[in-house]
Amino acid sequence: MPWFRNGVAGVLIGAALAIIAAGAPRAQTVPPTTPNAAPAAPGTVPAAPTAPDAPPADAFGLEVMLTARSIVGIKGTATWDSAYETLLDTFKTIYGFIDRQGLKADGPAMTIYLSTDDSGFHFQAAVPISEPPKELPRGDIAVATSPQGKALKFVHRGSYDAMDNTYEAITNFLDEKRLEAKDLFFEQYMTDLRTTPEDKLVIEVYVPLK
Repeated sequence: MPWFRNGVAGVLIGAALAIIAAGAPRAQTVPPTTPNAAPAAPGTVPAAPTAPDAPPADAFGLEVMLTARSIVGIKGTATWDSAYETLLDTFKTIYGFIDRQGLKADGPAMTIYLSTDDSGFHFQAAVPISEPPKELPRGDIAVATSPQGKALKFVHRGSYDAMDNTYEAITNFLDEKRLEAKDLFFEQYMTDLRTTPEDKLVIEVYVPLK
């Protein structure tokens, strides 16, 4: 699949281990009675306290509709070994341009993967902007449009190097659902690559569908 990254070996799927403890039988708990209270019906078990609501799980395979946005970005190439450092330097250049031009970022930074192979990838690092610059940029920086249309959303938490497992899980998800993806995908960084410790990253992965 085109989104395999850096020799993915496989996803580690954990199995739950059930432990059955042998011992004395449980003592039945009898609820205290209050004066004039009606006796509990035979066989009635007191209701367990309600647990607080659990935090919502991260999206994994959520279908979304992407809207095209104006972006300013740089195209480049990188090896998988230097991916994080290359993207980080590229985003520093893009944000420097945004600041110099007095532009306003209009959403998280993203990396659009244009093609990949075993050794590296061709990419477009970009930042959405609220309005195009008054003067078109020169050199490597260009104004473009982000991907649009139907896509699947996945969420990764943790280091950039650990994303191989996430991409393997995405591939398995697509295979199981028999979904056909386009030869393009992108990452959206919900935490700032420039300031967030690498093991604290939150990255949304979008896989456009055919």
